[in-house]
Amino acid sequence: MKKYGILIGFIGIILVGFISWAIFSNNSSNSEDPSKIVLAEVTHSPFYAPLYVAIENGYFKEEGISLEVILTPGADKVAAAVLSGDVQIGLAGTESAIYVYDGGSDDYLITFAGLTKRDGQFIISKEKDFEWQDLEGKEILVGRKGGMPALNFLNALKKAGIKEENININYAIDFASLSGAYIGGTGDYVNLFEPNATMLEKEGYGYVVASIGELSGEMPYTAFYTKKSFLENNREVLEKFARAINKGIKFSLENEAEVIANVIQKQFLDTDIDDLTTIIKRYKESDSWLESIYIPENYFDNLQNLMIENDLLPEKVPYADLIVNLTNE
Repeated sequence: MKKYGILIGFIGIILVGFISWAIFSNNSSNSEDPSKIVLAEVTHSPFYAPLYVAIENGYFKEEGISLEVILTPGADKVAAAVLSGDVQIGLAGTESAIYVYDGGSDDYLITFAGLTKRDGQFIISKEKDFEWQDLEGKEILVGRKGGMPALNFLNALKKAGIKEENININYAIDFASLSGAYIGGTGDYVNLFEPNATMLEKEGYGYVVASIGELSGEMPYTAFYTKKSFLENNREVLEKFARAINKGIKFSLENEAEVIANVIQKQFLDTDIDDLTTIIKRYKESDSWLESIYIPENYFDNLQNLMIENDLLPEKVPYADLIVNLTNE
């Protein structure tokens, strides 16, 4: 099967990361207690509010799970951490699991619970007034080429009727450095997740002017995955994990932004409660979260179609192989 350059690069990064984690980690997955879960999250953002609701409301404890969350910037690094066994679960874009599967791994990554159903980025502009056509002829910072944020931005451009070649899209700055680069003067626009978008706006560096997810559409944007072997050996534990996430999603959908902000404030001590409420309100208004952990097949198809259109995947991979919905209660 023909491999495209970005796909090869992504898999190469994962393999390097796998070796590094395997050599230098304590390999916590060897714990005799499978209910002690280490979760690698790709970023720490109110975009994942249902996860933090589940933590702060004690839903994992109710299910008998001891959960540790570690920040692991970059979907490639999250995938490497899960493949190495240093963490049991990853929270990242589903595209990273597709890349691993398409690379021929036998013990590939299986997504067992969804969280968000559209992109969570907002465009930051130096000008308050904004139309999508304003991007033409300008530079915008979007993060790593081939990642979910960049893919959804390209999809939003397409739906806005803007040609990619008419914009200077900067893929050279890594995800964690986008805010700093923009503050330092690089780019006319930048795509950011919360709370970074609101922080830049509050500090006077720009304005939050558009939601990428609203225009790009529905797909399994960020989800929870684990190794195939871990799922086979610990299905009951993962079902409990999925139930806790479901409770967090249900609470987040049924309560106002202010209520959610007060529940998860401990997760964002550097963010003012009013700002946190504003951020969560934006995500609720953008319809960012799934109705449950269940990932519909058409959402998965939307993602794969986007990857194929951008020459990041030669052909579709089977939904039944990569998506195992453990519960939709």
